[in-house]
Amino acid sequence: MRNTRLSDEELARVTAGAKAAGLTVSGFLARSALAASRDLERAAAAIAGDRELITELFAARRYLGHVSNNLNQMARALNSGGKPTGVGSVLAATGQAVQRVQQATDQLIARS
Repeated sequence: MRNTRLSDEELARVTAGAKAAGLTVSGFLARSALAASRDLERAAAAIAGDRELITELFAARRYLGHVSNNLNQMARALNSGGKPTGVGSVLAATGQAVQRVQQATDQLIARS
């Protein structure tokens, strides 16, 4: 006997999968785990792909933090009557960061 902890959302998904397969939740978990263990390379690749996407999301989030800091400094300069330089490049960097987040998010959504 083994215990598995699942979030409410995960349990709902597993329960739906078990129902669709005509199995109990325990039977569904066992068969799913055994199926994954038969093709360890594929299972490992799927997990690694998720890790890569999550790593990209965290990197893009950090990058957005840096870009937002630059935008705040420019806004402060503008509000005090200054003329900041590099506005175009900071806005372009913001667009790139947003695209990175969107692409990684789209890939995660497509996998679920």
